[in-house]
Amino acid sequence: MTALSEFRDELRSFLRQHPPPDVEVAATVEDAERLRAWQRELASGRWVGIHWPVEYGGRGASLIEVAAYNEELARAQVPQLLGRAGVSLVGPTLMAHGTETQRRQWMPRILCGDDVWCQLFSEPDAGSDLTALSTRAEKRGGVYVVTGQKVWSSHARFADWGIALVRTDPDAPPHAGISMLVIPMATKGVEVRALRQITGESEFNEVFLDGVDVPVEHLIGTENEGWRVANTTLANERGASFVWKEQVLQEVAFDLLVQACVRRGRLGDPLVRQRLAQARIEAEIFRLHNERTLDRLTRGEEIGAESSLVKLFWAGMSQRLHETAVSLLGPDGLIAAGDECAVDGGRWVRELLATRANSIMGGTSEIQRNVIGERLLGLPREPSPVR
Repeated sequence: MTALSEFRDELRSFLRQHPPPDVEVAATVEDAERLRAWQRELASGRWVGIHWPVEYGGRGASLIEVAAYNEELARAQVPQLLGRAGVSLVGPTLMAHGTETQRRQWMPRILCGDDVWCQLFSEPDAGSDLTALSTRAEKRGGVYVVTGQKVWSSHARFADWGIALVRTDPDAPPHAGISMLVIPMATKGVEVRALRQITGESEFNEVFLDGVDVPVEHLIGTENEGWRVANTTLANERGASFVWKEQVLQEVAFDLLVQACVRRGRLGDPLVRQRLAQARIEAEIFRLHNERTLDRLTRGEEIGAESSLVKLFWAGMSQRLHETAVSLLGPDGLIAAGDECAVDGGRWVRELLATRANSIMGGTSEIQRNVIGERLLGLPREPSPVR
C-alpha cells in the first residue's frame, strides 16, 4: 500500500467515525454552532488546514495529499468549514506577512474554529477591480479609524475577526496606498447585514464600518503595501486546491442525475442519453485540466494565467450540468426543498440557482476571458474604464 493510499484510508476511517452534520450552509446561529463543533472534531484528528506546516498545527501535506483530501471530503459530502476563510486565506497570509506576535495571537485559534474569520475586500463599487476600493483608514495615534462599506463577505455575521483592505493614502495611485488590517467584528461601529441570495439562503453579508477604531498592531505587513499582502491572500483564494474538490462534486452530481433519470424512466430516450454523455465529457475535460495543473505544481512550476482557463471552464460546466438536470427531470426538478414532489430533496433547483454565482465569484468570467486573451493569446489590452 502506498503512502497516499494510507493517507486516504486514514481520512476515510476518521469520517466514518465522525460523520459530518447535515448542514449545507450556516443559515442560522444554530447551524453556525453545529459547523463550528464539526470543525473542532476535524481539528482533533488534525484534518483541518493539512497544508499548514506542522509547527502551526497542520500536517505539512503535499499538493497531491491536499488534492486527495479535497476529493475524499467531496465524496463524503462534507459541508464547507465555517472557518474556511481563516484556514485558507488568513493563516497563509499571516505566515507570509504577519509578525510573530500576530501569529501567536491569532493562528492557534483558527484551525479548531475557536475564532471564525471573514474577508472584507469587495465593495459595492470595487468587486472585480479591488484597486477601486474606497474604504478609508485614518491613522490617529495608536489606532486606525476605519470608515466604509464591504460586501459579499461570507459568514461575516458569525465571524470574530475580519481581514480588510483599506485605503491609507488616498492620494497614491490605485495599487498603492492600500493597507491590510485585522478588524475585530464585535467592535463598536461594525454593522453586519445578511444578504438574501437567490437560493433563499444568506451566506453572504454586507458590512458597514462607521468610525471603527482598529489598533495599529493589527496592521498586516507594511502600511500602504497592502496590495502586495493581498496578492498572497488572493493567490490562496484563487489557487488550485479548490478545483479537485469541485471536480469530484461535479462527478457526484452527475451520478445522482443519472440515478434520478433511471428512477423516472428517462434513459430510454436517446436525446436524454446524449445530453448526459455531453455532461460526462465536460466533467472528464475538467478532470484533465486539473491533472495538468497538479502535474505542473508538483514539478514546482507556476500556473499563472492558465488558471483562468480552469476557472472559466468550471463556471460554465457547473451551470450547464444543472441546466441539463432540470431540463431532463421536468417540472418536478424545479420544485424546492420541503415539497414532497421535489426531486432529490430539491437539490437540483437549489444548485441551478447557486451555480449562477460561479461565473461571478473568484473573478468574473469576463475578467477570466480578458486574462486569457491578454496574457495567453497576446491580444491587445482592454482599455481601462474612465473614472
